[in-house]
Amino acid sequence: MIPAMVASVEMMLARWKKHCGNEIDVYDEFRILTSDVISRTAFGSSYLEGKDIFDMLGKLAMLAVKNFFKIRLPGISWILRNGDDIEADKLEKGIHESILRLLKKREEKALSKGIDDYGSDFFGLLVKAYHDDDVSKRISIEDIVDECKTVYIAGQETTNVLLSWTMLLLAVHTDWQEEARNEVLRTFGQQTPSPDGISKLKIMSMIINESLRLYPPIIMLRRKVDREVRLGNLTLPSNMSVSMSILTAHQDPVTWSEDAHLFKPERFAEGVAKAVDGNPAAYFPFGLGHRMCVGFNFALIEAKITLSMILQHYSFTLSPAYVHSPTSHITLRPQHGVQVMLSALQG
Repeated sequence: MIPAMVASVEMMLARWKKHCGNEIDVYDEFRILTSDVISRTAFGSSYLEGKDIFDMLGKLAMLAVKNFFKIRLPGISWILRNGDDIEADKLEKGIHESILRLLKKREEKALSKGIDDYGSDFFGLLVKAYHDDDVSKRISIEDIVDECKTVYIAGQETTNVLLSWTMLLLAVHTDWQEEARNEVLRTFGQQTPSPDGISKLKIMSMIINESLRLYPPIIMLRRKVDREVRLGNLTLPSNMSVSMSILTAHQDPVTWSEDAHLFKPERFAEGVAKAVDGNPAAYFPFGLGHRMCVGFNFALIEAKITLSMILQHYSFTLSPAYVHSPTSHITLRPQHGVQVMLSALQG
């Protein structure tokens, strides 16, 4: 996993050489990077086919957000279809057909080897489950498509916005950018990040935690009440839908003091548990409990590797062209991108 991440970041940094001394939109760059990483790690040797699938999933996700509040009338919605509906159908069909082609390739490869081996990557595990000897445990093509959608959101969207907002904060707070760079150089020098070193990046962890507090990838969670429960003076009936604002919890002055709106990574100097004073509901950027985002560890590792490699090669400040406009479309993203000015480091 880590070698695939490093290879993808190296490709991105190679593109950045032509932007030295100029403006670059890192939100667009991180979108390409995270798509590349998740395609490599999820599809392995079938990377290019996987990338096409995730590109289609990205377009489908944007259409879903665009039409989220569209009122659909039973019986006539099919007649009153617009261009987005038709495009969504084409994308769904394309995803389904691409997965079928990739599935057939894995099956043919396993057959030619004469062994029950469909690959050790994410897609290979799905194909293995599709062919499980226990019929009751087999998954369908639709299940495979749904799993790919989950991985796309968890592994691509989440990391993209995490990296973008963290770069914004470091571009504004250059003192923390310098502290993070010094830690990276002490830990790795000019070598590529290693698993052991990544776990030792304390300042980097503080910065990322504070970035997630101010700009959580998902700003709202919705849960269904299984059984009647009392919360203080409130009684919540079963089957009730409850929404929880992550953004509100993360900026509650009761927990985070009156400067909750400010970027202060030192809040996490002694870890998350100490920062929230033992209250897990005060900080949950990836959700809580068994429904927690499946990609959170993946996102954190990728973010640390990416930021470390950027800090080894570049310093950056916020571009005058940047317009601050966070908007929630699946994830909390910068509506107009994140433009920074890049400067190559000497040595």
